[in-house]
Amino acid sequence: TPTPTPTPAWPVTVFIPLGLPRPVTAALENTVAAHPDFLAVTDAPDTADVRLVIWAADSPPDLSGAGLTVIAEWVYAVTAPFPTLTDAVAGADIAAAWRITATGPFAGRPLLLTTETAATLSAVWGSPAAESVHLVPEDEIVQRAWDSAPSWAIVPFDDLEPRWKVLRVDGISVLDKDFDADAYPLTVRVGVTGEERGVAKLLELLAEQSPPERTAADRLFFTNRDPAKMTVLMLTGVTALTRATAVRMERNGVLYPAQDIRDWLTEPDLTHISNEVSFAEDCPPPGDYSTMTFCSSPRYMELLEYVDVDIVELTGNHLLDWGVEPMENSLRMYAERGIPYYGGGWNIAEARRPLTITSGMHTFGFVGCNPVGPSYDWATEEQPGSAPCDYDLLRAQVGQMREQGIIPIVTFQYLETYQYYPTPQQVADFRSLAEAGAVIVSGSQAHQPQGFDFHAGAFIHYGLGNLFFDQMQSLETRQEFLDRHVFYDGRHISTELLTALLEDYARPRPMTPEERAELLQAAFDASQW
Repeated sequence: TPTPTPTPAWPVTVFIPLGLPRPVTAALENTVAAHPDFLAVTDAPDTADVRLVIWAADSPPDLSGAGLTVIAEWVYAVTAPFPTLTDAVAGADIAAAWRITATGPFAGRPLLLTTETAATLSAVWGSPAAESVHLVPEDEIVQRAWDSAPSWAIVPFDDLEPRWKVLRVDGISVLDKDFDADAYPLTVRVGVTGEERGVAKLLELLAEQSPPERTAADRLFFTNRDPAKMTVLMLTGVTALTRATAVRMERNGVLYPAQDIRDWLTEPDLTHISNEVSFAEDCPPPGDYSTMTFCSSPRYMELLEYVDVDIVELTGNHLLDWGVEPMENSLRMYAERGIPYYGGGWNIAEARRPLTITSGMHTFGFVGCNPVGPSYDWATEEQPGSAPCDYDLLRAQVGQMREQGIIPIVTFQYLETYQYYPTPQQVADFRSLAEAGAVIVSGSQAHQPQGFDFHAGAFIHYGLGNLFFDQMQSLETRQEFLDRHVFYDGRHISTELLTALLEDYARPRPMTPEERAELLQAAFDASQW
């Protein structure tokens, strides 16, 4: 008769390997230290009653039938400096760089990592080859990457910040809302295995100190990428559903402009457009390609609903082209559909009032203004229109939002210039709002995309270009940016630049790799990077 394995007496021994993510190690050590009657650390994995195990998600361990409960998942991003043309790498490129020498787009360039990240990845991949990895202090790694560009790095997901560009790995981005952690080679998991009673007790005690949203039933007590803490915001440029764009909508259907990029616009939690033209009941059939007096058919509201617009900016300088009544009609149409707006309104007080909107754990405050007019487009105490700029008021509003824990986002209908470079005054005005505490400052006016800036902790895009407007006269006016901003746990952590090219006066389509590289290079050059 086999002799049953005796149930160990308390405390059970627990082996904690080197290389676990620091918060996981700290939680385990604190749990053991707080409960010496039940748990005790051992340095001997072979004789431990309970063992912690670490592995890469795409290479699960074989424990010969022993049970394994996942308690932590840590996701790492492959990054490069923001002004990098490369969008993606292969998992094989990373493996080659780790073990021998870099291949692919960063051949000859070592991976930059912090000591902590290197320790975790070494625990699952083995030690890196000599000179294949450069260890950099956490507070220096972004600047080191910029100074040594072209360069690449691996950083924990929750350490991302906008000066990094997140690269896709085997087609997967950690910024995707439908991120597949199982298929991503830089997902690291930690599990517990061993004597059943000891495992159960450790899980019970871990649940007591894990974040409040985690419970013993969840078992995944620790993660640095919790989808519940993530919000995606899309900012776009000029929308003017008029003139040649409207002709195509009449010919091909109201939804025609969005047919190639709808997924880009419906995927984010919040999608913004700057609609510069009011809906007029008496708007005539489109056909005059030269007119600068704009109106839109009320039927075109269906396009905004089709792309799931969540926020409308009303700083445009064509809102009152057709008179006051279409503007009033537009405001009623937005209100009837529950679409909030800012930067314009029924009167100057409403036009200048910040729009506060909450998505998940993030509350955003949107403010915008039109500094260039024309004066008849501006709201007054009695008349609707766009918000004229009062920079002192804007700076005060941004500061107040910061004090209230609201994320301030400022957008401008600035002076329209057909160049990639911002004007000196544009730089000064945008930067002044960054210095006041804005997290993002964005130019909605540009018919030709413009460059970027990082200033006072803010991400600045001086102009995104058109979204839905008919300007086919040059390559530059056909080029478009759609800025996909990602927020995590209260912070702006990344901006993904989506790029499109206008076709047929109405329909933007995703750029080819060659077209995209040309636009990115022009915008980065204009940013003096």
